[in-house]
Amino acid sequence: MKARTTFALGLLAAVLSAPAFAAITAKFAVTLPEKSHQGQGVAKFVELVKTASKGEIDIKPFYGGALGDDVKVTSALQGGTIEFTVPQTTTLTGMVKAYEILDFPFLFKNSAQAEKVLDGATGQKLMDLLPAQGLVGLAYWENGFFNATNSKHPIARLEDFKGLKFRSIQAKITQETIKALGANPVPLAVPELYTALETHTIDGQGTPNAVIAALKLFEVQKYLSITRHSYGAFIPLVSKKFWDKLTPEQQKLLKDAAVEARSYQREVAREQSEGARKMMADKGLQVNEVSDAEHARMRQAVQPVWDMFTPSVGADLVKEVEAQLK
Repeated sequence: MKARTTFALGLLAAVLSAPAFAAITAKFAVTLPEKSHQGQGVAKFVELVKTASKGEIDIKPFYGGALGDDVKVTSALQGGTIEFTVPQTTTLTGMVKAYEILDFPFLFKNSAQAEKVLDGATGQKLMDLLPAQGLVGLAYWENGFFNATNSKHPIARLEDFKGLKFRSIQAKITQETIKALGANPVPLAVPELYTALETHTIDGQGTPNAVIAALKLFEVQKYLSITRHSYGAFIPLVSKKFWDKLTPEQQKLLKDAAVEARSYQREVAREQSEGARKMMADKGLQVNEVSDAEHARMRQAVQPVWDMFTPSVGADLVKEVEAQLK
């Protein structure tokens, strides 16, 4: 009798402690290292999900591009073989043209403007286009403002871009922006960048401060100019195939965790940007600011790029964003 009572009590305890959700495991592909602003955002998200789900949703991060580059893993999300990733929004422009609005040069003057657009109705409107592509967006995180480095001279005026051989990604809008500023775009993949700068195959490039530091480009460049010519936003994504298997409560838990991790990740991104700038200056990289007046001139010079890409993005969307920025 006592044995049966003990068994019954044990069974009751097991039932009471049973998870509210069925145990779930998932893979999170991360392009940058764990210590990067991207990586730390993912680590915070994973921690928040584990706590909120009482350990019932177990997400394993794979840092440093271990599962492939942004394009490859985003495709894997669509196929359902990977559950999470967090690319820059530029990765999405091939499937959702409207996301190209975020690549318009000199779109945002500061982080406050970026947050207003991304965290508001416009950002949500863009996310609403993703499920049709097999993806679900959770929030917007920060990669940061892109600044220019080169080996020739400081870029303080619009004319200082003239004639520079400037690294470009394959995206047409990036190449057209470089042309509009007066430089010559040279498409290059990241693994080729350091050597190309070291051998003077190209003169310069543009990426956020933390990325410049992480790639050690300060070793093969002389000047860092705070041009803020583009803003990079990360977007935590979920495979829709995975998402559709979750309960509404589980879906809300993931969204809430991504939004909560957003503030932390952006703070880390800004701290790393300033820390990288100081570290590189200490190592001899010459840093110069670009005046508001010259920044305005550069923005005016790239207006033809805005005109070129507005039809594919949508004139109404461009007007909507401009109205918010004003």
